[in-house]
Amino acid sequence: MQAYTGETDYGEGEVPRGRITMQSLAMPADTNANGDIFGGWLMAQMDLGSSVLARSRARGRVATIVVDSMKFHRPVHVGDLVSIHSEMLKEGTTSMQIGVEVWITRQPSEEHVKVTEAVFTFVAIDENGVKRPLP
Repeated sequence: MQAYTGETDYGEGEVPRGRITMQSLAMPADTNANGDIFGGWLMAQMDLGSSVLARSRARGRVATIVVDSMKFHRPVHVGDLVSIHSEMLKEGTTSMQIGVEVWITRQPSEEHVKVTEAVFTFVAIDENGVKRPLP
């Protein structure tokens, strides 16, 4: 495992892809043993934020079935404004792949950086939890 260097593998001047589907404030209760925001909390925020886009497209219930390519670029700190950006990448008969990026705004510097990204796959489901075609 490589040590964290603070460097990222994305280009300078990059801007968020997709639209903001959720925002939250990173709080002390969401920290790990190192005092940074726990990755599991961040992943849950990504799932919730991307489900906003998936539910809108499916016009109803959806279920997360796959999370691919999860990359954590930088830590999130208490007090950071966490913005979930979601973008439809691909649609099937019943499923959707959604690209998710997490950008934070640090206070008080107003620094705006991408901290995490992944691809979430959702399937449209009916009231019984059975997959159904997208409308």
